[in-house]
This record gives sequence, C-alpha cells and structure tokens, in this order.
Amino acid sequence: MYRQILVPVDLNEEGFADRAVEQAVWLARQSNATIHLLNVLPGIHMSMVSSYFPKDAARQMMQDAQHQLKEFAAQHIPDEIVHHHYVSEGKTWATILEHAERVGADLIVLPSHKRSRLDKVMLGSVASKVVENSPITVMVIKPQVHLPE
Repeated sequence: MYRQILVPVDLNEEGFADRAVEQAVWLARQSNATIHLLNVLPGIHMSMVSSYFPKDAARQMMQDAQHQLKEFAAQHIPDEIVHHHYVSEGKTWATILEHAERVGADLIVLPSHKRSRLDKVMLGSVASKVVENSPITVMVIKPQVHLPE
C-alpha cells in the first residue's frame, strides 16, 4: 500500500482540504503510512514581490502559516497517525512535486476546486498540472456536492 502520503493544504480556504485530509487519514490507518501536510506560499521572496512588503513580512507570513498548519493538523489528524507539516514557497504545482520527491511520497492526495471550464482555461489548474507532471499516483478529491432536498 502507501507509506508516505503528501497532502497539499490551502489554508486560505476553510474547509477546502478537509476531505482530502480525511481520505489521507483513512489510507494512513490502513497501511500505517505517514502523512505530510504541505502549505505552499506564493513566491514572496521574489525581488519584484518583496519590494512591496516590509522587510520582516516574509518571515512573519512563514511563521503564521506554520502556526496555522500546525493547528490544522491538530484538528484533522488523530495523534496515533504519524504526520509532519511543512510550509514552503514557490509555484504551487511545482513545489508540490518537489516536496513529494523530497519526502519520498508514494501518493499525493490533492483537493480540487470546483471550477468552470472558463476558469480552468484562464487560471490553469494546480490539480491538473500536478496530475500531468507527477511520477507518482495522485488522488484528486473533489469538493462535496450538496444536492437540494
């Protein structure tokens, strides 16, 4: 089964990654796997971007994201599941793949936005880029659909 499961987490959208983490926890229980949570910040150290922020802003953003990710892990991953959490920065899909290689992941459980076709053409899709370029298995978890009663 799986030994190292990477779950990218977007902390800016509450509830977005919950189902992906829930699925990763279930899989980790079945195979005694380790879960690696990853939050990717945009490239805030790029010279063009960093010139718009105070000197300490990048470090503060990183610390805030690490704290939020730690709280997220405490809420969503039971203590008996071995897990680690990381905050990195860069182009989201590429950073996810680089991190998967770094931790030796054999599965990426990736939450996906429900977007229109036009949005996908205009914005691109992190999920589709990860799936297209990943050398390992990627499980894409779609958002919960609420049907009218």
